[in-house]
Amino acid sequence: MAWYPGATRMELPESESQPAIVPTQCIMHSITAPWTAQRTYEYWQTTNLESHFGLGYAGDLGQYIGTQTRADANYNANRRPDGTGAVSIETASNTGATDAWTPEQVEQLIRLGVWLHQTHGIPLRICRAGDDPGFGYHRLWADWSPSGTNCPGDARVAQFHDVVFPGIVSRATGQTPPPEETDDMPSMLNKPNAGDVALVSGQWTSLAFVGTAPIHGPDVRHDTSVTLYFDLATHQDTKVAGHFFLVDSDGVSNKSDFLTENFRGGGGHVFSCASDIPAGRTLRFEVCATSPDGSPVTLLHRLATGPYWAL
Repeated sequence: MAWYPGATRMELPESESQPAIVPTQCIMHSITAPWTAQRTYEYWQTTNLESHFGLGYAGDLGQYIGTQTRADANYNANRRPDGTGAVSIETASNTGATDAWTPEQVEQLIRLGVWLHQTHGIPLRICRAGDDPGFGYHRLWADWSPSGTNCPGDARVAQFHDVVFPGIVSRATGQTPPPEETDDMPSMLNKPNAGDVALVSGQWTSLAFVGTAPIHGPDVRHDTSVTLYFDLATHQDTKVAGHFFLVDSDGVSNKSDFLTENFRGGGGHVFSCASDIPAGRTLRFEVCATSPDGSPVTLLHRLATGPYWAL
């Protein structure tokens, strides 16, 4: 089995029990959920499906199955009678799979594509048929999906043709070197929290993320997104409001609000804020979900991501 050194290994039991393949294709997917690689790993443990890789918005990449073992995300391309099969990568998206890949996702897809070409000899071409070796996306060929699919969405199909696949070819053939790390490169925030929260209807609740309660500390310039994923059973008329705010370093005093963003219903919602955080101040986030009947609203997963720079 082959494991990509650029991914965090999160091995599923299927990696030991499913048949071997000779990987000849790479197929890219959108998972229609704003999940981190860790959250996708947790989800695969509850189903009989799985992908080889999972990629979060912030560029966090996990590998669940060795690339020479079958993974069951590509229908007939999982493993063919001749033993060949596809390597699959699920990527975080909004719940309609209508958004574009983030720059961090694009860079990881290019890096992974180069490694698959160098390690397994996957040819630098777009698959010309369902069983033709090369690179593709889920909806490209009908026999990669049992009932048809729009995955990974129009925006990402355009990116595949215009940015991702040309980037793989250019990087693999030495025409374009990998980006160099520079001193002004931002740090990347990536703080998930998979703990369920029963939100009291109509009540503002400050959310905690992995590490500390604040999203991140003072003395930074940031561009932060908070993704909240609500139970799909949530009533469609449930109002979901969220906003960022600054407080003093004690975490409670001198509160300063930013613009509130509003959504409705279950699934994933993304809230964004870009600003400077001066010394002695801390950025936090709170949410208010109001159901039509006043019942609690279940928040299943939350994630804070984005770049930030020291001032």
